[in-house]
Amino acid sequence: MRIAITGLIGAIVMFIWGAVAHMALPIGEMGIKLPAQQDAVLNALSQSAAGEGVYMYPSMAPEKWGDEAFRNGFIAENKDKAYAFVIYQPGGNPAIASMGPNLGKQFVSCLLGALLAAWVMALAARSFGRRVMIAGAMALFAWFALSVPYWNWYLFPIDFALGALLEQLIGWLLAGSAMAWWLGRKERVTA
Repeated sequence: MRIAITGLIGAIVMFIWGAVAHMALPIGEMGIKLPAQQDAVLNALSQSAAGEGVYMYPSMAPEKWGDEAFRNGFIAENKDKAYAFVIYQPGGNPAIASMGPNLGKQFVSCLLGALLAAWVMALAARSFGRRVMIAGAMALFAWFALSVPYWNWYLFPIDFALGALLEQLIGWLLAGSAMAWWLGRKERVTA
């Protein structure tokens, strides 16, 4: 029960921080630009994409990478072309009409992450500072495991990656502080 309450506290703090980071601060939107000629681009994508998915432009079929002549020709032809990494949903983004389902999924995501963090914090440390450091370390681990490879391999803008770092690190330090406080309550009473 102690871990469940700790996780719930962390999820609430992280969820509120996410709202602040995206709605009141520019952190959640770092690296995201407003595109011009949106209708023309979406029309072109609808003709190029083969349904819902993640697309890279330019790209070539993985089975062609073994063909050195084809690969070298592709590289020569495309080395100076623009590059795009696109998440394509032909049915549109339902969050435009209602963010309710997305907010629900986000809270569940925060709750699952906070429950994991609460479990690790309860196992590994007996001081407030160490527990907060564990929450921060978990945020850094997630950032290095996900955002840095997206920056490195898929060319996500550095300000987008740094925004993700700020959002996660600040959020989990805040949530970790609330969680460490709750976990330490019983220990302070019995000491």
